[in-house]
Amino acid sequence: MLALVVSMQAKPGHRDAFLAAITADAEASAANEPGCVSFDVVVDTADDHHFFLYEVYRDQAALEAHRASPHFAAWTEAAAEHVVPGSREVTVTERLLHEA
Repeated sequence: MLALVVSMQAKPGHRDAFLAAITADAEASAANEPGCVSFDVVVDTADDHHFFLYEVYRDQAALEAHRASPHFAAWTEAAAEHVVPGSREVTVTERLLHEA
């Protein structure tokens, strides 16, 4: 399984709109992508505008299907509106240990 870890900073005053946009993206991933295993959004307890997305996909094909989906394009546009430019960092990892 592959996991995407995305770190980003919501713009001041955009926290709620950011959460609404990322919630819609997560719901679409879970509903429309059979290769999406899980999708978490967490916030830094020291900075309530610093978010981490943790998305798990069955394999590379599932990850690419996510990136090609219409809702991903909608999320990318929303992120541009709500996220501090240059704050988005994406890491693709392989899950080695996880519960069944």
